[in-house]
Amino acid sequence: MASTVEELTINYSEDGIDVVKELDKVVLSKGAWSTVMFRYQEWNRSKGEYSPDKYSIRRYQKRNGEYLPKSKFNISSKAQAESIIEALKKWTAE
Repeated sequence: MASTVEELTINYSEDGIDVVKELDKVVLSKGAWSTVMFRYQEWNRSKGEYSPDKYSIRRYQKRNGEYLPKSKFNISSKAQAESIIEALKKWTAE
């Protein structure tokens, strides 16, 4: 478990293979409740290659000095990410 928000990661390895490979992250908020957005790829065993980029927004709660995952929203494609960006741009411009 991570004791600082900077230590949080979604990297995950299995049998020496990086099944989930974190490419980047942005800390959106810090504190007792922290929000982090990750850019990552998943290993496709049948194809022997990584997926196109995916994105995840995750919320963590700090308890007893450790960050615990509480919720997540996975953005499954570039098209979905672009739709979210456009909606946010519209709303924040109002």
